[in-house]
Amino acid sequence: MPEKAVDDVMEAAVGAHFSGLRLEALRLSSPSAPSSARASPAAAAHSNGTVYANGTAAAAVVELASPSAVRQPFVIGVSGGTASGKTTVCDMIIQQLHDHRVVLVNQDSFYRGLTAEESARAQDYNFDHPDAFDTEQLLECMGQLKRAQPVNVPIYDFKKHRRCSESFRKVNASDVIILEGILVFHDQRVRNLMDMKIFVDTDADIRLARRIRRDTVERGRDISSVLDQYGRFVKPAFDDFVLPSKKYADVIIPRGGDNHVAVDLIVQHIRTKLGQHDLCKIYPNVHVVQSTFQIRGMHTLIRDRDITTPDFVFYSDRLIRLVVEHGLGHLPFTEKQVITPTGSVYMGVDFCKKLCGVSIVRSGESMENALRACCKGIKIGKILIHRVGDNGQQLVYHKLPMDIAERHVLLLDPVLGTGNSANQAIDLLIRKGVPEDRIIFLNLISAPEGIQCVCKRFPLLKIVTSEIDYGLNEEFRVIPGLGEYGDRYFGTDN
Repeated sequence: MPEKAVDDVMEAAVGAHFSGLRLEALRLSSPSAPSSARASPAAAAHSNGTVYANGTAAAAVVELASPSAVRQPFVIGVSGGTASGKTTVCDMIIQQLHDHRVVLVNQDSFYRGLTAEESARAQDYNFDHPDAFDTEQLLECMGQLKRAQPVNVPIYDFKKHRRCSESFRKVNASDVIILEGILVFHDQRVRNLMDMKIFVDTDADIRLARRIRRDTVERGRDISSVLDQYGRFVKPAFDDFVLPSKKYADVIIPRGGDNHVAVDLIVQHIRTKLGQHDLCKIYPNVHVVQSTFQIRGMHTLIRDRDITTPDFVFYSDRLIRLVVEHGLGHLPFTEKQVITPTGSVYMGVDFCKKLCGVSIVRSGESMENALRACCKGIKIGKILIHRVGDNGQQLVYHKLPMDIAERHVLLLDPVLGTGNSANQAIDLLIRKGVPEDRIIFLNLISAPEGIQCVCKRFPLLKIVTSEIDYGLNEEFRVIPGLGEYGDRYFGTDN
C-alpha cells in the first residue's frame, strides 16, 4: 500500500466518532481555516523516566524575513485527561517564563452554548466530545494570535452552559501562546498550529478525585451527578478521543504539576527556542543575547527617533555592556583555586589574559568604554574604513597592538549592515596574523544580509549581537534599525 494511503487509513482510524449524545453531523473542514505546515520540534528532555520525547526534528528550510515580516509566537499545546493537572503545568511554565510575554488560551472557552432545549437535558449532553467545541472559532482566534493580532476570546459559564454574550477576554499578541484543553490534539488543523505538544499523564483515580472536588466546589454540582457524567461520557470520551491523541505529543509528563524536573526541562527548551533566531540555526557561530523585558525596553528607547542624545547614550551604553559581557563569555578560561576570607578553598576560573579590542571608527568607538569597564587596562586598536553606499572596500587607517597575532580580538562595531566593512576589517586582522577563530565580532544590531556575508566568508569567527533586525532597504540601511548610530551617539546628527 502506498505510504500516503497508509497515512490516510491511520488518520481515519483515530478520526471523529461518537461515544455519547450525538449533537449534529460532523462539519466539513473549512478551507479558509488557518493552518500551518510547520513541523513540531522534538523535545530535548529525558530524565530518569520522567519525561519522554517521541518527536523527531524535521529539516527546516529557513528564509530571511522581509522588512514587513512579523515573527510568529511560539505555540505550545497542552493536553491530557480531565483534571490531569494541565492547568497547573501551564501555570508553572508561565511563571518560569517571566521574561517573555505568555498568554494562556483554554479550549474550554470555545464550548458551544447550549440551546434552551439542550440545557433542559444538560445531564445527557456529552461535554467531552469533539463536537461540544467550536473548533472553527478556535482556529480563527489562534490564527489571529499567530499573526500577532489581538483577539477577543469568549467566556463560558459552566453553571448556565452558555457563553456570556456581552463579555470577552481580550488576549494580546505574545511571545508564547499556550493552548490547553483535553482535545487540542484531536483536530489536525489545531495540531498544525503548535510548535510543541505536551501531554500531561496522570493516574485515572487521581483525575477522578480531582474532578469530583472541582465540580462540586467550583461548579455547584453534587457528587452523584458528577459520577454519573464521568461514567457515561468522561471516561468513554477519554478512551475514544483523548488517549489516542497522546501519540501526537512531543513530550509526555507523568504526574502533571508534581513533576518539577519535567517542567524545568521544558522551560529550558522553550527559552532556547525563543532566544534562537532562524539564522542561529544556520550559523552556529552567531550568538544573540537572550532577550528580556529590560533588553526589549532599552531597544525600544534607543530606536525611538525622538529620544534625547543623553538618553540615547545612556541606554546604548547599558546594552553595549551586556553585549561585551556576553562576548567575554566565549573566551577560553583556565581553572583557578583561591582561598576565601573564611579560609575556605574556592575552585573557580581565571580570565583570558591575552586579549585586545579593535574598534571600527567611528561608531565602534562608542563601545570602547564598556570594554574598558569590563577589562581593566585592555589595549584597543583602531581601523578606519572609507564607506561609500554599501562599498566598504577602501581601508584608510589602522593602528593595532604590535603583538595582536598572539591575542584574542574583540572587534567592535554597533551595527552590522551589509557586512562589507566588517569583512575588510577582519581581512586586515587575519593578515596581521590573528587566527580567525580568535576573533569575536560584537555589535548591538545585525542585519541578516550582514550576518550571511560575514559568516560565509569567515565561518570560524563568532558574532555576538543583542538583536537581529529584518533586513536592509534599498539604501542599505538596517530596518527597523537605529539610524546613523555614530551621529546619534556623539551628538552630531543635528
